[in-house]
Amino acid sequence: MFIWDFVADTVLGQIMDWIYAQLVGFLGEFFAMMGNMGAELFDMSWVQAIVLFFSYLAWALYGTGLVVSVFECGIEYQSGRGSIKDTALNAIKGFMAVNLFNIVPVELYKLAISLQGSFTSGITGIIGANGGISTMSAAALTNLGGLGLNPIMGIFIVILMGYAIIKVFFANLKRGGILLIQIAVGSLYMFSVPRGYIDGFVSWCKQVIGLCLTAFLQATILVAGLMVFNSNMLLGLGLMLASSEIPRIAGQFGLDTSTKGNLMSTIYAAQSAVNITRTVVQAVAK
Repeated sequence: MFIWDFVADTVLGQIMDWIYAQLVGFLGEFFAMMGNMGAELFDMSWVQAIVLFFSYLAWALYGTGLVVSVFECGIEYQSGRGSIKDTALNAIKGFMAVNLFNIVPVELYKLAISLQGSFTSGITGIIGANGGISTMSAAALTNLGGLGLNPIMGIFIVILMGYAIIKVFFANLKRGGILLIQIAVGSLYMFSVPRGYIDGFVSWCKQVIGLCLTAFLQATILVAGLMVFNSNMLLGLGLMLASSEIPRIAGQFGLDTSTKGNLMSTIYAAQSAVNITRTVVQAVAK
């Protein structure tokens, strides 16, 4: 009877270990697939048409800003403060920005998703080759001081796991749309870049980098939490819940992944473009 219990516990432990490893691998591949869906959004014809429209708008704003910067350089040059070198450098910066603002974010996002999928699949593959994740047994559950055997504690843990997974799921679901909005917003900064006002554009670049960094880290930390959860529930839950805090942490270091931070500066840049263009047209008409 003792031998039978030992064999049954070993076999069932290996089965549970295999099922849990497959579940972790599935979630890693699933979130990578969700990220690829956001990247594939930019392969659709109507999305490409929207991006092309904002690309034309960016070129128009760049041309207007370039003309305004030449006028400003001429006016300042009369008082001895103008710099043809700085104006030319700003024009080159604007030319590079207007050529790359709708290409680099998409390619950087695809790279982040590809790295995330390869990283999570590599981790789960290495663990599977080494014998799988440690088996969830009663001995492992006692690491919580017996709380793991409490049904109420089990329900609470399942709720927290579901909360972390669902929050990361919805974050991945809307990330492609957020990137499209950021590209649309980025076109409005092309008026200010050739004039030397690049603070708003730099903030926009930080938003794009923060979005790609979040896309890589969220799913990776979530999968890491699932792998740790089998041997240490509280530590695994902490990692899974921490994955949903990555956008807020990135925002504290200037990598805000939302579009809220730059909306006012974008509106101000658009209003400035309209007002200065109207002034230039009136001056030329006179």
